[in-house]
Amino acid sequence: QLQASGGGLVQTGGSLRLSCDASGRTLGLYAVNWFRQAPGKEREFVSGISWSGITVYGDSVKGRFTISKDNAERMVYLQMNSLKPEDTAVYYCALNNRRFSSVTTIADDYDFWGQGTQVTVSS
Repeated sequence: QLQASGGGLVQTGGSLRLSCDASGRTLGLYAVNWFRQAPGKEREFVSGISWSGITVYGDSVKGRFTISKDNAERMVYLQMNSLKPEDTAVYYCALNNRRFSSVTTIADDYDFWGQGTQVTVSS
């Protein structure tokens, strides 16, 4: 039910914008997060946006990444600036199916997941 897109190969310092298509879901009711997972590492919380638009960021991306959403278009975006090689990972969007939930950083709280999009930052 979620489709993530927008990944690619970019040089250090570059930018990418990821998109999460949440067709079939009313984003005004649910929290949506971005997580990422690099090879050999655990899944990591990146950012989340609540049903009301409150945003939360992981420490490693604060000041560089911006999450936003368009409720009418049922899209969630992750603008990633000043990318670093350590940002290289598969990025997943995920939706918490409990209405009016706050953003949490726990992957198990999220019920629906996109297929992931690869982001590679070259040094």
